[in-house]
Amino acid sequence: MAGNAAAALGEGFRGQVIVPGDLAYDEARAVWNGAIDRHPAVIARCTGTADVLRAVAVAREHGLLVAVRGGGHNIAGLAVCDGGMVIDLSQLTGVRVDRERRIARAQPGVTWAGFDHETQAFGLATPGGLMSSTGIAGFTLGGGFGWLSRALGLACDNLLEADVVTADGRLLTADDAEHPDLLWGLRGAGGNFGIVTSFSYRLHKVGPQVLCGAVFVPAERLTETLLAVRDHMLEAPDQLMLACTLLPAPSAPFLPEAVRGKPVARVGMCWAGDPNRGLAVVAPLRALPGAVADTVSMRPYVQWQQMLDPGWGPGVPNYWKAEYLAVLDEAAASTIAEHFAAISSPHSDIKLAFLGGAIARTGPADTAYTHRAAPYLLNINSRWEHGDSAPHIAWTREFWSAMRPFSAGGVYVNFLGQEGQERVVEAYGRPMFERLTALKDRYDPENFFRVNQNIPPST
Repeated sequence: MAGNAAAALGEGFRGQVIVPGDLAYDEARAVWNGAIDRHPAVIARCTGTADVLRAVAVAREHGLLVAVRGGGHNIAGLAVCDGGMVIDLSQLTGVRVDRERRIARAQPGVTWAGFDHETQAFGLATPGGLMSSTGIAGFTLGGGFGWLSRALGLACDNLLEADVVTADGRLLTADDAEHPDLLWGLRGAGGNFGIVTSFSYRLHKVGPQVLCGAVFVPAERLTETLLAVRDHMLEAPDQLMLACTLLPAPSAPFLPEAVRGKPVARVGMCWAGDPNRGLAVVAPLRALPGAVADTVSMRPYVQWQQMLDPGWGPGVPNYWKAEYLAVLDEAAASTIAEHFAAISSPHSDIKLAFLGGAIARTGPADTAYTHRAAPYLLNINSRWEHGDSAPHIAWTREFWSAMRPFSAGGVYVNFLGQEGQERVVEAYGRPMFERLTALKDRYDPENFFRVNQNIPPST
């Protein structure tokens, strides 16, 4: 059956058809998370929308499971499946910027590095990922927060229009006038309703230089540091976005030699506004007790977008757990510090993002991104190079369980692993999940996009 599908794709399919045994097969099935090892029967590497339409038609005709690949960066490895068809969009990397209307149209294989490269040529941006290697497609469809989000909202809040290939082979344009229900679902519910072949974003005046950087504090002062940052962010203007990363200090020239390799809190910050005002706002953060380094300065926005990239390349096994937090009190901060001290791998880290601002000003039902009011997002990132995965998974789960008493309820869709249906319901909340199930019934009643999506139809 799969062989017949590959042959059928060759008729009217312009892109590359890859099957087991081809020299390109192992490279083509690999995704960012090295813990994922799946073997599709056929990979349809598309050159445009016509190829996507053809691939959907062939997959339907041959009854194949379908996974859709954009950037391939998803922690659950949703871009690849066993025994089915991968519709690979990674070669679709075009970006067109309309600087007069401040709109960018981008294809689904674009990463944030590619997107920012084009938009920053005109001093424009939309909220993108914390790592530039992340693909725009899955990131946006799952909500998408980054260094500009407290000022400008989520990526999905800035999604104006999407071209979507549906399960029955139609090409729809979803915007506020046509198929607004579909656009609503695409703003935060993942790719449950079709394959997006084009994204149109609202752009904002940002950069090319922004005030950004990080303050490094030794881990022994972690609890007091987290509480001080919390207090500062309670009154901070929306233009300030902040995320703490807990990790072994890198071997960087701006850090004292005695600190390198030791556990530290990296208090990262980005100011989306007038730099002179920003300097005053971040001054207390730069004066955190015990700080050993301060890299806050004016630098290119594209450079800051790439600051977290080193050490997070593809091919290494990962296991994550995430949770929105309702409180960050002394008990919560101490629990984080305790588990950071017991971290199981030098390649792992812990990220704590401070949300609010424009994210919270959008109504919880205005988009499919639900947890607008959550003030904090904790992401426990286990990562190891080789050997037994068990101790790293165990550390992650134990840490996550210890933080559940501080939960705001739910998990960020883009950090959701393969954690079972109840966890999926938590990701959206029960009322939103039921609403999304009804929308899935409308656009994909047969659950054609069932491999890499989390919302089944009600039938």
